[in-house]
Amino acid sequence: MTDIRPIALDLHDIHKSYGSLQVLKGVSLTAHDGDVISILGSSGSGKSTLLRCINLLENPTQGKIIVGGKELILTNKKGELVAKNPKQLEDLRSKIGFVFQNFNLWPHKTILDNIIEGPTQVLKQPKSQAIAEAEQLLDKVGLLDKKNAYPDNLSGGQRQRVAIARALAMKPQVLLFDEPTSALDPELVNEVLAVMRELAGEGRTMLIVTHEMRFAREVSDKIVFLHQGRIEEMGTPAEVFDNPKSERVREFMASHRS
Repeated sequence: MTDIRPIALDLHDIHKSYGSLQVLKGVSLTAHDGDVISILGSSGSGKSTLLRCINLLENPTQGKIIVGGKELILTNKKGELVAKNPKQLEDLRSKIGFVFQNFNLWPHKTILDNIIEGPTQVLKQPKSQAIAEAEQLLDKVGLLDKKNAYPDNLSGGQRQRVAIARALAMKPQVLLFDEPTSALDPELVNEVLAVMRELAGEGRTMLIVTHEMRFAREVSDKIVFLHQGRIEEMGTPAEVFDNPKSERVREFMASHRS
Protein backbone atom coordinates (compact mmCIF):
# COMPACT_ATOMS: atom_id res chain seq x y z
CA MET A 1 0.00 0.00 0.00
CA THR A 2 1.35 3.43 -0.94
CA ASP A 3 2.03 5.78 1.97
CA ILE A 4 0.20 9.04 1.23
CA ARG A 5 1.73 11.03 4.11
CA PRO A 6 4.16 13.79 3.13
CA ILE A 7 7.83 12.81 3.05
CA ALA A 8 9.76 14.56 5.81
CA LEU A 9 13.22 13.24 4.93
CA ASP A 10 14.56 11.39 1.90
CA LEU A 11 18.09 10.00 1.71
CA HIS A 12 19.41 8.67 -1.60
CA ASP A 13 22.60 6.61 -1.87
CA ILE A 14 24.48 8.28 1.00
CA HIS A 15 28.19 7.49 1.07
CA LYS A 16 30.81 8.72 3.52
CA SER A 17 34.54 8.02 3.34
CA TYR A 18 37.46 9.21 5.40
CA GLY A 19 40.35 8.80 3.01
CA SER A 20 40.34 5.14 2.01
CA LEU A 21 37.99 4.15 4.86
CA GLN A 22 34.40 3.73 3.63
CA VAL A 23 32.01 4.19 6.55
CA LEU A 24 28.74 4.49 4.59
CA LYS A 25 28.39 2.60 1.33
CA GLY A 26 25.11 3.74 -0.16
CA VAL A 27 22.29 4.22 2.36
CA SER A 28 18.81 5.13 1.08
CA LEU A 29 16.00 5.79 3.52
CA THR A 30 12.64 7.59 3.52
CA ALA A 31 10.89 8.99 6.61
CA HIS A 32 7.28 10.12 6.22
CA ASP A 33 5.69 12.61 8.59
CA GLY A 34 5.15 10.90 11.94
CA ASP A 35 7.52 7.98 11.33
CA VAL A 36 9.63 6.74 14.22
CA ILE A 37 12.62 4.89 12.76
CA SER A 38 15.13 3.15 15.01
CA ILE A 39 18.59 2.53 13.56
CA LEU A 40 20.31 -0.51 15.05
CA GLY A 41 23.64 -2.22 14.46
CA SER A 42 26.91 -3.03 16.13
CA SER A 43 29.58 -0.44 16.91
CA GLY A 44 31.30 0.80 13.78
CA SER A 45 28.39 0.01 11.46
CA GLY A 46 27.94 3.68 10.50
CA LYS A 47 24.86 4.58 12.56
CA SER A 48 26.10 7.82 14.13
CA THR A 49 27.89 8.83 10.93
CA LEU A 50 24.59 8.51 9.05
CA LEU A 51 22.83 10.87 11.45
CA ARG A 52 25.71 13.35 11.30
CA CYS A 53 25.57 13.28 7.49
CA ILE A 54 21.84 14.08 7.52
CA ASN A 55 22.53 17.25 9.51
CA LEU A 56 25.74 18.03 7.57
CA LEU A 57 27.83 17.74 10.71
CA GLU A 58 29.69 15.45 8.32
CA ASN A 59 29.65 16.06 4.58
CA PRO A 60 28.54 13.00 2.61
CA THR A 61 30.94 12.06 -0.16
CA GLN A 62 28.05 11.04 -2.41
CA GLY A 63 24.27 11.05 -2.42
CA LYS A 64 21.24 13.30 -2.06
CA ILE A 65 19.46 14.66 1.01
CA ILE A 66 15.92 16.03 0.64
CA VAL A 67 14.30 17.68 3.67
CA GLY A 68 10.70 18.81 3.43
CA GLY A 69 10.92 18.66 -0.36
CA LYS A 70 14.10 20.77 -0.58
CA GLU A 71 17.17 19.07 -1.97
CA LEU A 72 20.80 19.64 -1.08
CA ILE A 73 22.74 18.99 -4.26
CA LEU A 74 25.72 21.32 -4.24
CA THR A 75 29.15 19.79 -3.94
CA ASN A 76 32.50 21.24 -2.94
CA LYS A 77 35.85 20.69 -4.66
CA LYS A 78 36.20 17.30 -2.98
CA GLY A 79 32.86 16.22 -4.42
CA GLU A 80 31.19 16.21 -1.00
CA LEU A 81 27.59 17.27 -0.41
CA VAL A 82 27.64 20.69 1.24
CA ALA A 83 25.29 23.61 1.83
CA LYS A 84 25.68 26.34 -0.78
CA ASN A 85 25.92 29.04 1.89
CA PRO A 86 25.57 29.52 5.67
CA LYS A 87 21.89 30.44 5.26
CA GLN A 88 21.07 27.10 3.60
CA LEU A 89 22.95 25.25 6.35
CA GLU A 90 21.12 27.22 9.04
CA ASP A 91 17.79 26.53 7.32
CA LEU A 92 18.56 22.79 7.13
CA ARG A 93 19.56 22.58 10.77
CA SER A 94 16.48 24.49 11.88
CA LYS A 95 14.36 21.77 10.21
CA ILE A 96 16.36 18.87 11.71
CA GLY A 97 16.74 18.76 15.49
CA PHE A 98 19.75 16.86 16.79
CA VAL A 99 20.00 15.34 20.27
CA PHE A 100 23.59 14.33 20.97
CA GLN A 101 24.91 11.48 23.08
CA ASN A 102 26.76 13.93 25.34
CA PHE A 103 24.10 16.68 25.51
CA ASN A 104 26.27 19.49 24.00
CA LEU A 105 24.74 22.17 26.25
CA TRP A 106 26.60 25.45 26.79
CA PRO A 107 27.96 25.18 30.34
CA HIS A 108 28.18 28.98 30.82
CA LYS A 109 24.50 29.57 29.99
CA THR A 110 21.48 28.82 32.15
CA ILE A 111 19.08 26.10 31.07
CA LEU A 112 16.61 28.72 29.83
CA ASP A 113 19.31 30.57 27.88
CA ASN A 114 20.45 27.30 26.29
CA ILE A 115 16.95 26.74 24.95
CA ILE A 116 16.18 30.28 23.70
CA GLU A 117 19.51 30.72 21.87
CA GLY A 118 18.38 29.01 18.64
CA PRO A 119 14.87 30.50 18.45
CA THR A 120 16.11 34.06 19.06
CA GLN A 121 19.28 33.90 16.94
CA VAL A 122 18.20 31.64 14.06
CA LEU A 123 14.40 31.89 13.95
CA LYS A 124 14.53 35.58 15.03
CA GLN A 125 11.75 35.04 17.57
CA PRO A 126 11.09 37.89 20.02
CA LYS A 127 12.81 37.04 23.30
CA SER A 128 9.54 37.12 25.25
CA GLN A 129 7.98 34.55 22.90
CA ALA A 130 11.09 32.34 22.99
CA ILE A 131 11.08 32.40 26.82
CA ALA A 132 7.37 31.55 27.03
CA GLU A 133 7.79 28.61 24.62
CA ALA A 134 10.97 27.44 26.36
CA GLU A 135 9.17 27.40 29.71
CA GLN A 136 6.37 25.31 28.17
CA LEU A 137 8.94 22.83 26.83
CA LEU A 138 10.76 22.66 30.16
CA ASP A 139 7.44 21.96 31.83
CA LYS A 140 6.82 19.22 29.23
CA VAL A 141 10.11 17.48 30.11
CA GLY A 142 9.58 18.02 33.86
CA LEU A 143 12.31 20.60 34.43
CA LEU A 144 10.64 24.01 34.64
CA ASP A 145 11.99 24.41 38.19
CA LYS A 146 15.55 24.14 36.80
CA LYS A 147 15.27 26.97 34.25
CA ASN A 148 17.77 29.22 36.07
CA ALA A 149 20.22 26.41 36.89
CA TYR A 150 23.37 25.66 34.90
CA PRO A 151 24.03 22.34 33.14
CA ASP A 152 26.72 21.31 35.63
CA ASN A 153 24.09 21.41 38.40
CA LEU A 154 21.92 18.82 36.65
CA SER A 155 22.13 15.04 36.40
CA GLY A 156 22.90 13.43 33.06
CA GLY A 157 19.26 12.48 32.59
CA GLN A 158 18.13 16.02 33.32
CA ARG A 159 20.70 17.45 30.88
CA GLN A 160 19.50 15.12 28.15
CA ARG A 161 15.90 16.19 28.76
CA VAL A 162 17.03 19.82 28.44
CA ALA A 163 18.78 18.90 25.18
CA ILE A 164 15.51 17.44 23.88
CA ALA A 165 13.64 20.61 24.89
CA ARG A 166 16.31 22.69 23.11
CA ALA A 167 15.86 20.66 19.91
CA LEU A 168 12.05 21.00 20.12
CA ALA A 169 12.31 24.78 20.55
CA MET A 170 13.38 25.05 16.90
CA LYS A 171 10.08 23.38 15.79
CA PRO A 172 11.96 20.87 13.63
CA GLN A 173 10.35 18.66 10.99
CA VAL A 174 12.60 15.77 11.98
CA LEU A 175 14.31 14.88 15.26
CA LEU A 176 17.57 12.91 15.22
CA PHE A 177 18.68 11.11 18.40
CA ASP A 178 22.25 9.80 18.49
CA GLU A 179 22.37 7.16 21.24
CA PRO A 180 20.65 9.57 23.65
CA THR A 181 20.90 7.26 26.68
CA SER A 182 24.34 5.70 26.22
CA ALA A 183 26.15 8.29 28.37
CA LEU A 184 23.67 7.92 31.23
CA ASP A 185 23.76 5.87 34.40
CA PRO A 186 21.25 2.99 34.07
CA GLU A 187 18.80 4.48 36.60
CA LEU A 188 18.56 7.70 34.55
CA VAL A 189 17.81 6.04 31.21
CA ASN A 190 14.06 5.61 31.76
CA GLU A 191 13.40 9.31 32.41
CA VAL A 192 14.81 10.16 28.98
CA LEU A 193 13.03 7.27 27.24
CA ALA A 194 9.75 8.40 28.82
CA VAL A 195 10.06 11.82 27.16
CA MET A 196 10.91 10.17 23.83
CA ARG A 197 7.90 7.84 24.12
CA GLU A 198 5.69 10.87 24.64
CA LEU A 199 7.14 12.55 21.52
CA ALA A 200 6.56 9.39 19.49
CA GLY A 201 2.97 9.32 20.74
CA GLU A 202 2.50 12.91 19.53
CA GLY A 203 3.40 11.87 15.99
CA ARG A 204 6.86 13.47 15.82
CA THR A 205 9.12 12.32 13.00
CA MET A 206 12.13 10.74 14.69
CA LEU A 207 15.26 8.82 13.67
CA ILE A 208 16.84 7.17 16.68
CA VAL A 209 20.21 5.45 16.93
CA THR A 210 19.86 3.33 20.04
CA HIS A 211 20.95 0.20 21.88
CA GLU A 212 17.68 0.14 23.85
CA MET A 213 16.08 -2.84 22.12
CA ARG A 214 12.82 -2.98 24.07
CA PHE A 215 12.27 0.74 23.56
CA ALA A 216 13.01 0.48 19.82
CA ARG A 217 10.53 -2.36 19.49
CA GLU A 218 7.79 -0.49 21.37
CA VAL A 219 7.94 2.93 19.72
CA SER A 220 9.21 2.34 16.18
CA ASP A 221 7.24 2.13 12.96
CA LYS A 222 10.34 0.92 11.15
CA ILE A 223 13.62 -0.71 12.16
CA VAL A 224 16.74 -0.18 10.07
CA PHE A 225 19.70 -2.47 10.73
CA LEU A 226 23.05 -1.17 9.50
CA HIS A 227 26.01 -3.48 8.93
CA GLN A 228 29.35 -2.39 7.53
CA GLY A 229 27.93 0.84 6.15
CA ARG A 230 24.92 -0.66 4.36
CA ILE A 231 21.30 -1.39 5.28
CA GLU A 232 21.35 -5.09 6.03
CA GLU A 233 17.66 -5.27 6.84
CA MET A 234 14.69 -2.93 7.13
CA GLY A 235 11.15 -3.66 8.22
CA THR A 236 8.58 -3.42 11.00
CA PRO A 237 9.70 -4.23 14.55
CA ALA A 238 7.89 -7.57 14.33
CA GLU A 239 9.67 -8.45 11.07
CA VAL A 240 13.16 -7.49 12.18
CA PHE A 241 13.00 -8.63 15.80
CA ASP A 242 10.95 -11.81 15.41
CA ASN A 243 11.68 -13.02 11.91
CA PRO A 244 14.90 -11.49 10.57
CA LYS A 245 15.94 -12.63 7.11
CA SER A 246 19.64 -11.85 7.53
CA GLU A 247 21.98 -14.16 9.41
CA ARG A 248 23.83 -11.11 10.76
CA VAL A 249 20.62 -9.64 12.18
CA ARG A 250 19.66 -13.01 13.69
CA GLU A 251 23.05 -13.15 15.46
CA PHE A 252 22.66 -9.59 16.73
CA MET A 253 19.14 -10.18 18.08
CA ALA A 254 20.19 -13.45 19.73
CA SER A 255 23.10 -11.73 21.47
CA HIS A 256 20.77 -9.04 22.83
CA ARG A 257 18.24 -11.56 24.10
CA SER A 258 20.82 -13.58 26.02
